[in-house]
Amino acid sequence: MFYELIEQLRIDTLQQSLPLIGAELTLTIAILLILLCRMLPALEKIDSVWLGIVGVTAALIALRPFQPWSVGPDGMAPVAMGQLESTETFTGMLTHDGFAIAIKALLLFFLLLFFLLTKITRLSPRYDSADFVVLALGSTLGMFMMSSANHMIMIFMGVEMASVPSYALVALQRRNKKASEAALKYAVYGAGAAGVMLYGISLLCGVLNSAHLPTMASRLNELLASEPSGSELLILALGGLMLGVGLSFKLSAFPFHFWCPDVFEGATSEVNAFLSVASKAAALALLVRVAIGFTALPAQPDQVALQAGPAIEQAALVNPDVQLVNFVANDAAPKEAKPGDSMGPARKFVCLVIALIAIVTCTFGNLAAYAQTNIKRLFAYSTIAHAGYMMMAVPAAIAVAEVDKDAARQAIAYLGLYAVIYLFMNLGAFAAVAFVRQAIGSDEIKDYAGMLRRGPTVAICLTLILVSLIGLPPLAGFIGKFAVFAAIAQAWTMTSAPFLMVLLIVGGLNTAISLFYYLRIAKVMTIDSESDDTAPMQQSIGMIQNGYLVLVTAPLVLLMFNWDFLNAWLLEAVSQIIT
Repeated sequence: MFYELIEQLRIDTLQQSLPLIGAELTLTIAILLILLCRMLPALEKIDSVWLGIVGVTAALIALRPFQPWSVGPDGMAPVAMGQLESTETFTGMLTHDGFAIAIKALLLFFLLLFFLLTKITRLSPRYDSADFVVLALGSTLGMFMMSSANHMIMIFMGVEMASVPSYALVALQRRNKKASEAALKYAVYGAGAAGVMLYGISLLCGVLNSAHLPTMASRLNELLASEPSGSELLILALGGLMLGVGLSFKLSAFPFHFWCPDVFEGATSEVNAFLSVASKAAALALLVRVAIGFTALPAQPDQVALQAGPAIEQAALVNPDVQLVNFVANDAAPKEAKPGDSMGPARKFVCLVIALIAIVTCTFGNLAAYAQTNIKRLFAYSTIAHAGYMMMAVPAAIAVAEVDKDAARQAIAYLGLYAVIYLFMNLGAFAAVAFVRQAIGSDEIKDYAGMLRRGPTVAICLTLILVSLIGLPPLAGFIGKFAVFAAIAQAWTMTSAPFLMVLLIVGGLNTAISLFYYLRIAKVMTIDSESDDTAPMQQSIGMIQNGYLVLVTAPLVLLMFNWDFLNAWLLEAVSQIIT
């Protein structure tokens, strides 16, 4: 029976799982090629960044974000995003659905723009080009795992795969004391958060006797229906909070944000763009997976378990002393959800915790940004605030899911819309900071005085980005923030939950607060004149730099007037995440 189990796992891996991870395999091949070129003298002159761009482009093609691959009885076939069924791969460790594909497409698109930015600023030649590209691609593979995670082991591995290369990216400036200090702080905070998260995972898995998210949801429902003891509820709550520590660290959410300002000040602006966009997108995807996974009952037994479960159970009966086989059998055996839904207390707990963290995070980020004189530290607190705004959509989706699933899906789609717009806003902001740093050699806000005269394109584009970060029309930042607030308002009208109204009020007040520190930068660039202590222009900002800024700023104008197609695609992508 054990050999039947191995054969079943082999068939599942080769016929169902591997065909659905084409993008991951493509990035892995790109990493191997870059390392091979570094090892062979005949190939060492090949530019690693261009190899990375080719690899990312190939991965995006393999992903097929508009007509993804689906594995059915007749083999692989492309289907429309809205018709793609959620499929568990690698015996339930990962899941393949539209939501994961949308997040992966967002990450790959960002990587293309990110690598182009590093070519323009000549960042990679200043360090080890191959190391830089491999670290970025390796971290992205971890983020892919985070977006598809369906098992606690994959959640932990994904977070660590995404985090560890990020520590090295921050430390690439070997002779920069601030960068080394920032990387050390980042690694220490990351190690602490990982340890706490792992302990929380062990508590949850111990109480629920599984590490598979849908199975854990079913057993949590059974436990809540059977009047659990106070100690069991305490362990569940403590485990959930400790798991949230790891997620909060990746989101730089309060109170696990302390690493963010120091890291952003010490790292290069290009790396800051990577940390603020890619890491946030993957962390938000994982937050959605975990929050909805723990509060929504699976609609049906997973198909992988239906296929692999009987063989595994037979193997366990033949050799019951093998604990690993018993554990896998317990995890992979198909579980029918009970007709009764007892998840109400769990939903309320998750909603309140995420809402509270979102409120404190965006408020703290906006208030702390006021005192900053370094533009990279200011944008660090800005990313903290925007993490809070985006987190607000998750409790809204969970709260309304049992009343109107379409409204819940729309809330998650609006979160995705915000993330896409956030990509252009933050990438453009840090690109402008990188270009100005090269021109004047300073990151102090006061040295941006007179930038409208010295670098008009940078000043205009950065001003538009700042207005979009506030969330004012007629720029796309208004659409992203308004969409999230609209989802919260709709959830409140359907559920009358008081915390949703609090979210709306706090979100509106924080938007007003952010107006002042964002416009302070615009004022310095456009109104203030240079003084004697203003850093002089050491070199002009060229046409290529200006063209790149226009390229990433233009979508902030265009999406304001034509965002329906993106929302429709995202709505199709999230159709299977809430069933």
